[in-house]
Amino acid sequence: MALQQRLMQQQSGCAAKASSRRIIMRRPARSTRLNVAAGGKVYLDPVQKECSAFAPATVANLGPGFDWMGCAVQGGGDTVVVKALPGRAGEVVIEAIQGDGGRLSLDPAKNCIGVAASETLKLMGGAVSCGVSLTLHKGLPLGSGMGSSAASAAAAAWAVNGLFGAPLAKDKLILAGLASEAAVSGYHADNVGPSLLGGFVLIRSCKPGEPVELLQLPISPAAAESLHFVLVNPRFEAPTAEMRAVLPKEVPMKSMINNSCQGGALVAGILRGDVRLIGESLDRDVIIEPVRGPLIPGMMAVKEAAKAAGAYGCTISGAGPTAVAIVDDPRVGERVAAAMSDAFRSAGKLEVNTAQVVKLDPEGAKFV
Repeated sequence: MALQQRLMQQQSGCAAKASSRRIIMRRPARSTRLNVAAGGKVYLDPVQKECSAFAPATVANLGPGFDWMGCAVQGGGDTVVVKALPGRAGEVVIEAIQGDGGRLSLDPAKNCIGVAASETLKLMGGAVSCGVSLTLHKGLPLGSGMGSSAASAAAAAWAVNGLFGAPLAKDKLILAGLASEAAVSGYHADNVGPSLLGGFVLIRSCKPGEPVELLQLPISPAAAESLHFVLVNPRFEAPTAEMRAVLPKEVPMKSMINNSCQGGALVAGILRGDVRLIGESLDRDVIIEPVRGPLIPGMMAVKEAAKAAGAYGCTISGAGPTAVAIVDDPRVGERVAAAMSDAFRSAGKLEVNTAQVVKLDPEGAKFV
């Protein structure tokens, strides 16, 4: 049964429905610690001097699931190291960023890790006795379509949470991730949701000022073992804001019916553990891919090359330029990755940064 999570804005509290599926969370050895200062004010103390967390890459949209479906994948991701700053209560500082080529701001108000850290401290519900210093290790390229900003935000939120003994469940930290995403790429949870929670996540509701409702979709262990994602990232940056600017304001009824049908089939494929159905449904978006695809040199040729090499389907990962294909055999995946890479080079005149065959990440953010 799917896990249903209703996440209210901070002032409204949080309610959640339980599920038989367990979300794996590793906590620090020590528990949350409070102290009472003169005057009766309660402060939350860190339980350790330093905490590190990793959050994985994600594939958002999955074809017809634009803005309402995403999943976490194994392989790359971002790591954030958080250190306590004694005597600087509530302060957030970005100490260093590695792997970004100097492009990201060290201003906490202008960087997704700073926003996520600040929002996490607010969600703890009381004053903290120290500040936090953040160091970001970027493992994902910027503007890659693999949830780069979401991975940074998820890792920052989980690491700050861990510094104080992990008093917040992952579902509540979605709010911190959403605030971070809104600051850099838009208010959407199809990357940060799966990066925090792991697995497949359906976004049932996500509007500013309204309850956020997520459904974590279970997939059988056998299907998760056979499901493989082929991710090919060309040397081309596709900023999310620019890719959103080309989206249509209205769509024909026939297109809406097609995408509704294929989106339903995608969910059915996940719940049934049908890898072929997942791939075929992912391949049949007729609303978003037709307007974004032409902006990524060679994308349509890559899509055809993937299927010709044995993939069940291929589409754009997130806002691109990474292309994602679905296979049920890693050996087929290697062949598909080579064909997709060749198509990017020949049809798109683009060099390829990475080509990898990866599996679903069921855990999401974790302490490292």
